[in-house]
Amino acid sequence: MFVIVGLGNPEKKYFHTRHNVGFDCIDALSDKYGIELTETKFKAAYGKGRIGAERVILVKPLTYMNLSGEAVAPICNYFKVDSKEELIVISDDVELDVGRLRVRPKGSSGGHNGLKNIIAQLGHDEFSRVRIGVGKKPKEWDMVDWVLGHFEGEDAAAIKEGIDNACSAVVEIMENGTDSAMNKFNGKN
Repeated sequence: MFVIVGLGNPEKKYFHTRHNVGFDCIDALSDKYGIELTETKFKAAYGKGRIGAERVILVKPLTYMNLSGEAVAPICNYFKVDSKEELIVISDDVELDVGRLRVRPKGSSGGHNGLKNIIAQLGHDEFSRVRIGVGKKPKEWDMVDWVLGHFEGEDAAAIKEGIDNACSAVVEIMENGTDSAMNKFNGKN
């Protein structure tokens, strides 16, 4: 069984912002595979279902971004999921162009507070992650305003394609492993 977590903030005002592309990816997987997130427990909204032959749990932490680990660790523990092998976390990345992907089998938080909290709560950084580029912050912007802003124009089309590719990367990780997903999707726009 895989636990697939998309990072974001739960309030409506944050929907479809740069920081919520993880939630948007979970919504896309939910729609595509008919997995409704009807359960609320462990400080998260989640739903169980199948993607191909794999049993999955799609998760949106309801803790706000910076405390995401407070939802992820209890879910992994409760469902007895090996967080080093069966956890996939989807998040935004301000260092990547809009829609560009970076898949990794492990690593640091890269300054992302949601990933940092998950690493702290799990006690390791050895989980697969799919980072979706949301574009570098323009010099005149404050970082918080940037990540909580919405996509416009060409960026709106690029992020839609990026989310579609991220969903495909998640499936590739489950079916053929993180290395295969890295080879197919890293740098893809």
